[in-house]
Amino acid sequence: MARRRRPPRPGALSELPPLKILSQIAALQALYYLTALILLLFTSLVAGTHFSLDLIFGWSSVRGDTTQGWIIGLIWILDGGLFMALAIVLLIGRSKLVLDFALSLHAIHLLITTFYTGALPSNTAWWLSMGGASCVAILLATWGCRYRELKPISFGGIGGGTAVPSGSAADAGGAGMEGDEEQGYSRGRGRGRGRDGAGEYEMVKMNGSGSGSGEAHG
Repeated sequence: MARRRRPPRPGALSELPPLKILSQIAALQALYYLTALILLLFTSLVAGTHFSLDLIFGWSSVRGDTTQGWIIGLIWILDGGLFMALAIVLLIGRSKLVLDFALSLHAIHLLITTFYTGALPSNTAWWLSMGGASCVAILLATWGCRYRELKPISFGGIGGGTAVPSGSAADAGGAGMEGDEEQGYSRGRGRGRGRDGAGEYEMVKMNGSGSGSGEAHG
């Protein structure tokens, strides 16, 4: 007898189609470099320094012995941490996948930087900035995705999607129960079942003064 295969871990990458995974990684990587380009270009214009692609794809500019090196390192933490956490929440939206996508993002950046410079990054400040960005992205994206996952779902309807217990509606004598004989309530004429469960009753239209005068003459 064949054994059943164990289901994959909830939220695992194996549950997603490969093309969707690649497209999401490509979108995150593009946003990562686009945000870095905007921030680094703005910083260079404000500081009056020369801008080049080495600031994006290089590692030598991230150093701890100059003010410019500290600023660039903080920009990478802001980009890879805060902005990428927001992008993961919006594009991925699943807390189980945050770790995979956040680490993949910075691992791809490490490969691109190594191939662009022809050497593995050796500045300690660069590694610290990348590690700090990864931690910030994982923590913030996990919190954001879990907040979205635990957010109550509104299905619409009466009362803005709030479920109303049927027992309370019956005790309150809502308008929807008026004249509904199948529910066992009758607020007008006809037959119905008493709310105390004492059996059925029937309301008979009385003739008022006519019946009273007839009995008096009889």
